[in-house]
Amino acid sequence: MPAWAFRCGNLLALEGDTRVEVVAKCGEPAEVSHRAILRPAVLWYYGRPMRVGPLDIEVDIEYWVYNLGPNRFMQRLRFEDGIVVEIETLGYGYRKP
Repeated sequence: MPAWAFRCGNLLALEGDTRVEVVAKCGEPAEVSHRAILRPAVLWYYGRPMRVGPLDIEVDIEYWVYNLGPNRFMQRLRFEDGIVVEIETLGYGYRKP
């Protein structure tokens, strides 16, 4: 299994998946948090980033945490504009109340 994937049963959630694809593969997360960050507006021109205008754009960052129980590691997925851009392994999960 690649380091940038998260196994959900016999399916894989991958970087580049959308929220809908992740929910279809893995179900609802145990925890969801949101954050907005400002980034320069960039246009890629011949493989090089070029800043577009003087203003920054707001990008919605969403974190989903999957608790897989006390015998497995939790997984945190970071979405930017609805697309998985990072999958991170956290510590062991916990028993659901």
